[in-house]
Amino acid sequence: MNKYGIRLRLTIMAAMAGLSLFPGCSPYRALRLDPESHVRGTTSPEFDEVRQAFIENFTDRKELGAACAAYFNGEKVVDLWGGYRDIKTREPWEENTMVTVFSTSKGICAIALALLHAQGRLDYDERVATYWPEFGQNGKQEITVRQLLNHEAGLCALDSTLTLPLISNLDSLAQILAAQKPHWTPGTRHGYHAVSLGWYENEIVRRIDGQHRTIGQLIREEICAPLGIQFFIGLPDTVPDSRLAKLKSASLLTALFSRGKMPAPLKKGVMNKKSLAFRSFFNPKVPLDIFNERLALRPEVPSANGTGTARSIACMYSLLADTCCRIGFDSTTLALVYAPSVAPDSGDTDIIFGVPVNFSLGFMKPSSSFHFGNTRTTGHPGLGGSFGFADPDNGIAYAYVPNRLDLYPWNDPRDVALRNALYRCLERIKNSRK
Repeated sequence: MNKYGIRLRLTIMAAMAGLSLFPGCSPYRALRLDPESHVRGTTSPEFDEVRQAFIENFTDRKELGAACAAYFNGEKVVDLWGGYRDIKTREPWEENTMVTVFSTSKGICAIALALLHAQGRLDYDERVATYWPEFGQNGKQEITVRQLLNHEAGLCALDSTLTLPLISNLDSLAQILAAQKPHWTPGTRHGYHAVSLGWYENEIVRRIDGQHRTIGQLIREEICAPLGIQFFIGLPDTVPDSRLAKLKSASLLTALFSRGKMPAPLKKGVMNKKSLAFRSFFNPKVPLDIFNERLALRPEVPSANGTGTARSIACMYSLLADTCCRIGFDSTTLALVYAPSVAPDSGDTDIIFGVPVNFSLGFMKPSSSFHFGNTRTTGHPGLGGSFGFADPDNGIAYAYVPNRLDLYPWNDPRDVALRNALYRCLERIKNSRK
């Protein structure tokens, strides 16, 4: 097939997925900005190198708008924001600007489930059907909560075609979820449940909670409210548009032909509409730009449409990095969260990504393909470059959120630069205390 045939095929596949191959047509250019006027916020003196790395993201790494925050031993030491929340209008990214963080939302949902465990309301090793009897059909009777959260349940792709109106009707959606047959024998392997995981988590929460609250409501009322922060899964209309960053979509074509972004097996998968990868990521079939619209942010899509600030994400991860067990987290639950992941019998290669990935209790853990922190470090990255994690051994909680979306599944260079700077600061602090 010649290059024109390849381009045509990619365009057709992208149309099927609802993606744009050529958004904008022109390459991104580094913003020429004055750091003093475009980058705001504070860092503790020991962490000033993170601010420099944040500035360099704009001058050297094509950042448009972003925020970064970090807590150290329960204290906020980095709180930065800068650039533009809307590149077209040149409106600045402000202190309370929020942005959609895609799969970084999964980590926040995992924090909520950990809270339910600490409260004695959820047992990771109990069968899902114990909480949700209708789930126990079509070969799913013995699936445990742990297997589901570890992406081992075989429910990554749903056979029913979903639409935005359908996913807004949680009762109808629950029937579809309960009827789905696993794509492999549960517990034997893992494959990234890119979108479906959050809906399964949401229904478990609705069945457990005495008030039948959703996972988004639980996060807002039992985690965010006590901490005085805001993070939304299911964005309320009371949040004004002026607080929302506009996303700039990445080019799928660029990602498919760029080395070091998407793993080769994943590239192959998203070009085949019959593959599990394609069906896992593209149901419902919507373009990334739709996440700039209320109709995509209003429903609860717990795996994908969490919206908040870097500060709020880092603050929630500080609950896991801090030993004081705030708002109900106990040492038993934290020990489970910190524990290294255990791969299924088939090994740690994820059948969607096609590379080694480690999951545990709804979080992503360090692996040979994704290095961050140490074996006890816990977090989750999101499409576009966002990332949040807790490193209890170093007392660190971190979050980074951008509005220029790139297609690294993890290790976006902008995030890596910030994390590396953060850990260099930590190393200097340790050396100064010897």
